[in-house]
Order: sequence, then C-alpha cells, then structure tokens
Amino acid sequence: SFIRFSGKYPEHTHKNDPKAEELLSTAKFDARFQMCNQDKACWQNYVDYFRCIKKKGEDYEPCNWFKKQYQALCPGFWTERWDEQREAGAFPAKI
Repeated sequence: SFIRFSGKYPEHTHKNDPKAEELLSTAKFDARFQMCNQDKACWQNYVDYFRCIKKKGEDYEPCNWFKKQYQALCPGFWTERWDEQREAGAFPAKI
C-alpha cells in the first residue's frame, strides 16, 4: 500500500490516486542552499511565499512553488509560530 500525506498525518491511499505523486513530493534542489543546513531555505521560502502573494495575490499560481518548498522543509510548529507572529504584526522579516 502507499502512504498519502494529508495535512500533518499520513493515511493510506490507492496507488492510482493522481494526487499521490504530488503529495509525496519534496523540496527540489535550490542552488542558493547547496550542501547546508536547510533551516535558511525553510525560512527564505516561507518569507518569499508571503512576499509573493502580497505582491501578486493569492491566485497567482507561481507563488505556490515557495509554499510547497517551505511546507516540505519547515517543521509545522515553526510555521504555526510564524503565522501567529505575522497576524500579530510581530514577524521579524519585512513582508
């Protein structure tokens, strides 16, 4: 059987599920972060995503590339904390 990641927890899915390949993808190679700790890549993709949607709007599909990257690289509790900070106006980066 195959594993599908839905939200935070895996669940079984059928091998013919067209979404399975997309859901199991991970962050692609990024020349900005070669052979190093991925914390900076996590942070930069998170910030880049929110800068992109602020500038282009949430319907601008290329912004989702940054979102997929940070979701693959960042621990969930980091992004939850950053979301709270953004909402409170206390996020440490300029978006």
